[in-house]
Amino acid sequence: MPADPEHEWGCTARGGAASPLIDVPRAKALGGCSAHNATVAIALGLTRLLSADGDSVIGLIRNPDQATDVSDRGGSPVPCDLERASEGQIAAAIKGADAAVFAAGAGGGGSAARTLTVDRDGAIKLLRAAAKAGVPRYLIISAGGAEDPPDGDDGLSIYLRAKADADAAVQSSDLDWTILRPGPLTDDPGAGRVRVDPTPGQGTVPRDDVAAALARLLHDERAAHRVLYVNGGDRPLDHALEAVLSG
Repeated sequence: MPADPEHEWGCTARGGAASPLIDVPRAKALGGCSAHNATVAIALGLTRLLSADGDSVIGLIRNPDQATDVSDRGGSPVPCDLERASEGQIAAAIKGADAAVFAAGAGGGGSAARTLTVDRDGAIKLLRAAAKAGVPRYLIISAGGAEDPPDGDDGLSIYLRAKADADAAVQSSDLDWTILRPGPLTDDPGAGRVRVDPTPGQGTVPRDDVAAALARLLHDERAAHRVLYVNGGDRPLDHALEAVLSG
């Protein structure tokens, strides 16, 4: 089953600098998600974790009302609508980052056209912008089920195909990419115990635990060029990631 629908907001992170044009160590660029859906909780959680770890996070927001959500968690909000901005504008916003994370999504809950412009086209636009800006690392929140999306014309099928198309573009890029496919998301507090696999699994997973997994994957070079599935499980997060990354 796929992750719950997400909307869009965005963020970038860089180590200790407020300006997106300054190249600094441990920079991160997190792109995409919105303050009124499931992904925003992941992106905001990731912003908080990265900021606490010493990274400077920049959130690419499409709505100025979302600025406080980012700043309250230690990030710097930057207006940049992934749907309307050009690749060059996005590249300027994330220049100097050492990683980009796509956490946006219409989630299949809106129109089919919007699902495609956000979940597929937005992810690919951020990917190309990252390459143009010289950002070497790219992580994307995908969804369980994107490995074999259905052919239907319902919102969920379109959503999974959009995710699959975006994932294919990521895998064919020259960046050091990681694709994370969570199971259905819950609002439960993070348990810190998950199952991480290179093949599809079953079960739900708290959004907090997905954010924590992303924070660790961003700082681990072994995660490059991997597709990983995360669901709730019995193993501590660090142990689950170590097992799959060292295999």
